[in-house]
Amino acid sequence: MAKLYFYYASMNAGKSTNLLQADFNYRERGMATMLWTAELDDRGDSQAIESRIGLGAEAHRFSAATDLWERVTAAHRVEPLACVMVDEAQFLTASQVWQLARLADEAAIPVLCYGLRTDFQGALFPGSAVLLGIADSLVELKAVCHCGRKATMNLRVDENGAAVKAGAQTEIGGNDRYVALCRRHFSEALGRRHFSEALGRRHFTEALG
Repeated sequence: MAKLYFYYASMNAGKSTNLLQADFNYRERGMATMLWTAELDDRGDSQAIESRIGLGAEAHRFSAATDLWERVTAAHRVEPLACVMVDEAQFLTASQVWQLARLADEAAIPVLCYGLRTDFQGALFPGSAVLLGIADSLVELKAVCHCGRKATMNLRVDENGAAVKAGAQTEIGGNDRYVALCRRHFSEALGRRHFSEALGRRHFTEALG
């Protein structure tokens, strides 16, 4: 039975490397795969998916308007696919996550999604929230904070290395804009008061509707 997998982690945990290794394993055995990544992430110099250790591969790019069910099943009719792999899965819409689940359930195509769980303020990305709710298998990939603890949070920093405490949820960047930290050092970098007050304001606003 095909399954929907969600491999999640903080920045710099090797998500793209893991995806590319899985893709290599399928292709080495003569099996066809289909790779996807977010259209808005254009950091790759030459290939759509690139890892920090130098691996890379071409991939289709999705936007919020992409119908993944239609695109994948159309390709599957031309050449049977052994697996679909999605990088930057946090940028999927809720509808797209359900389309991927449908691929596993109805088209019998395994789907491997790789992405961040939370943003620079510790809030879930919409795509990640749905994946955490409906994926058949959840796998946490490990990154390490500077203190040696497991890094689970993504701190956004400015050009001077100072913590960014507000802004749009999505801002593309690499090591120059994000630092993977454990929860303790993430909270300290943001300032405990700021963090608790911001969370309180969000809940208050949501309660008011």
